[in-house]
Amino acid sequence: MDPTTGFKEWQVVCDALASGKQSIILRKGGIHEGREGFSFAHDSFYLFPTRFHAQAEHVREGCVQALAEWQVGDTVHITHRAEALHAVTLTDWQKVAALAPFHILTEATVRERFDWQGKGMSSGSIHVALVRVFKLNKPWELTYTSAFGGCRSWIKLPPVPNTDQSPVIASEKFEEITKVFEELASVAA
Repeated sequence: MDPTTGFKEWQVVCDALASGKQSIILRKGGIHEGREGFSFAHDSFYLFPTRFHAQAEHVREGCVQALAEWQVGDTVHITHRAEALHAVTLTDWQKVAALAPFHILTEATVRERFDWQGKGMSSGSIHVALVRVFKLNKPWELTYTSAFGGCRSWIKLPPVPNTDQSPVIASEKFEEITKVFEELASVAA
């Protein structure tokens, strides 16, 4: 069986996605993304929580625990899978700012990412994906290995043992979110 894709994201953002408080991912990319920089290269992926950064000052809400980054041998609990339904690169700050109701990051953090230049991304742009999140009915426990480390967004995971899952946000509510996102981000329906 092919390896499964994991998407590394701050623990607090994974928690917000898991609770339905956040329905988009804003990304510029990690240090090890390669020359082309970051892209939403996968439509379906498992949320892999990270503890790399001091996250509290970068979010408007959410519980940020002071936890050490994963060490080889630690058990990582994968609890959610996401599907990227719409992925766009936005270059209009007003459109990016209008997406604030869909995420927990501070405006300063989003602006810093928007203005950053490097790894295939020019200043004045950011990748945004509307994601539908699904809760695994049984958490997937992985043993952390060095292959999961590094500052990169996408990692290969072993085959998932459990596929039973349910959406975090009900279909009708998610359709409403999708319509608003499409209008704000000017995404073709």
